[in-house]
Amino acid sequence: MVSSKDVAKHAGVSQTTVSRVLNTPELVKKPTLDKVMKAIDELNYIPNAHARSLVQNKTNTIALLSGPLHNPFFVDTTSAIITYANERGYRVNVQYVKDEKLPEAYAAAFENRVDGIILSCILIDDPIFDRLKQMDIPFITYNRKHKKNENFVEIDNFEAGYLSAKHMIELGHKSIAWVGGPLTVSSFNNRFLGFLQAMKDYKLPLSEQYIFNTDTSKQEISYAFQQLKKLELCPTAICAGADSLALNLIDDAISESVIVPDDLSIIGIDNVDLSHHGLIQLTTVGSISEQNLGYLAISELIEMIENKKNYCIKITEPVKIFNRRTTRKIENKP
Repeated sequence: MVSSKDVAKHAGVSQTTVSRVLNTPELVKKPTLDKVMKAIDELNYIPNAHARSLVQNKTNTIALLSGPLHNPFFVDTTSAIITYANERGYRVNVQYVKDEKLPEAYAAAFENRVDGIILSCILIDDPIFDRLKQMDIPFITYNRKHKKNENFVEIDNFEAGYLSAKHMIELGHKSIAWVGGPLTVSSFNNRFLGFLQAMKDYKLPLSEQYIFNTDTSKQEISYAFQQLKKLELCPTAICAGADSLALNLIDDAISESVIVPDDLSIIGIDNVDLSHHGLIQLTTVGSISEQNLGYLAISELIEMIENKKNYCIKITEPVKIFNRRTTRKIENKP
């Protein structure tokens, strides 16, 4: 295997000069740079990435801990993160994590040296947050945040939940159900609180039979749908805590010959790419700017890495309704 020592001998320069060409080429005079690059090309030399990382104290690698890909939100954000990171010269080590597997995922992520960590799986009370701060590695969370309210990119989740309920109420719905996710997660917790506040502000009663905070699995969402369908007074509308949940609910409705929105209005939150597909046209709540949260988070993280500063990032994107075809106005009988 060709080494940097071989390149140096072939080019007639020192090994230190070869190292400078590989790591700080802007500091090398052009004739010397050209001579070394020619030797590298002629010998088909491939620099050792690990060795270079030790010299530069940099790996050009980012660890991403994403939610599972059955949720289209994580498909969109993972794609945006990897694309942007690659364009900036970084590799991304990706793990798709379920909440119950968080300890194993964290252990695996910390096994390898990385320049930064981006994660969407943090819990409100997650003890990993303090460990991340002690490690002195730039990190950022997206979609979810820790209770310490630092280093995050999110949408205004409380307002998103509020707007979803308000939209249904303004369409004339009075029997409105909620199907959300675990309240140990900031996004689902705040969306649920916003939903409850809207119901309270508009003085609409809310039975516990209409509330389901699930683990977001298809099985639990289908169970929630079946329980709502069995009620003597079935809801005319469902506010889902995420687009992924709304899409599963629509699928359940179709399998039960329930027509959306004629029989049942459904709204989601996130405005994922799939939500505006021509055959779906999901009414949802999302960022006014429509910027991908993964893109926003990775761009902030790389700035933190390259500027070598410990910024405290706090980004909450304002939200609005994207009114499409899965909700409709109903006439209430006097």
